[in-house]
Amino acid sequence: MPNASTLCSPPTGSTSRRSFLRLAGLAASLPVLTESRLAWAAMADVSPATALDPAKAVMINANENPLGPCEAALNAIRAAAATGGRYDASNSIPELYSVFSKQLGLPENYLTIYGGSSDPLQFSAAAFTSADKPFVAADPSYEAGYWGAKAAGHAIKLVPLTSTYAHDVKAMVAASPNAGLLYICNPNNPTGTLTPKEDILWAVQNKPKGSIIIVDEAYIHLSEAPSCIDLVKAHQDVIVLRTFSKVYGMAGIRCGAAIGRPDLLEKLKQYGGDNPLPITGIAAAIASLKDKDLVPTRRKIIADTRNQTFAWLTAKGYKFIPSVSNCFMIDVGRPGKEVIKAMADRNVFIGRSWPVWPNYVRVSVGTPAEMAAFQTAFADVMSKPA
Repeated sequence: MPNASTLCSPPTGSTSRRSFLRLAGLAASLPVLTESRLAWAAMADVSPATALDPAKAVMINANENPLGPCEAALNAIRAAAATGGRYDASNSIPELYSVFSKQLGLPENYLTIYGGSSDPLQFSAAAFTSADKPFVAADPSYEAGYWGAKAAGHAIKLVPLTSTYAHDVKAMVAASPNAGLLYICNPNNPTGTLTPKEDILWAVQNKPKGSIIIVDEAYIHLSEAPSCIDLVKAHQDVIVLRTFSKVYGMAGIRCGAAIGRPDLLEKLKQYGGDNPLPITGIAAAIASLKDKDLVPTRRKIIADTRNQTFAWLTAKGYKFIPSVSNCFMIDVGRPGKEVIKAMADRNVFIGRSWPVWPNYVRVSVGTPAEMAAFQTAFADVMSKPA
């Protein structure tokens, strides 16, 4: 929903007052879904909220980073909290824009800070799609944009992944000659798999005229994959999304960004943006960006735990999709919801299934101890008849 300062300011560009108020009303009606809300909604099917004790349960269901914020971020949060009675007493948001944009190698107006990356994804679905300009996405993939388009009554086209679990960009481009937005999550959620950069470049060069490509890089730091920030620098019809919820361990603190040409970012602001962020989130984001060792160190920690889990799954003969991220999919050979429920009964909460793959379940990478508990519970569940 637009903030008070936005509503009190005249609309920019060609947006009339009437259309602006219509857009504001639409934005207010759109549910902003995050990984957290989707994960907790799935948990409601298998365990009453009153029965859950997160302190004792193994929570590997929401692609969170169990390492949490780095030490520098924690110190920044403690310092910022003392001024929490003010919106931003130290005027720190300009510093976040400055530090972030310099690291990206882009002017500050190519960046808009949000409370995570789900907000700009859903705002993009509202801004660039309509009843005759579909939202085009892979299936399975992250659902927030899909639900944003669906809530607005906009057209949707879902395209299966390739045999290597990449986005089928040629099929996505061919899905509609009038596509409004093509959404590419890279690495993908829930599979943790990559779409080659050359495929994304092909999509940019061959997409329908006027359509926008969203490249969601929420998990990019967990892999060695090249970013698509260079496409923004080349002034393409591309918006890149980033979040601090994954490698930076700030899922509960909230900070993210949309990166793109100023004219594209301005369209998102008609639906939301420039809202005051928690000062703790701003402070933690600045400190995290300045920590040069954070990304490579955590990438290795998470990869080591993930790969140990893969070695165990392989040794036991379980089928899974190799991932470069902090989540992966297991083919359980039976309705995934049964396995999710059985795991929850053992106090191990894993991620959800997707309708297109009902016999797969998603598992987030937790700590070594959490993954050991997962292995024990999973082996017990799978030893029982469906």
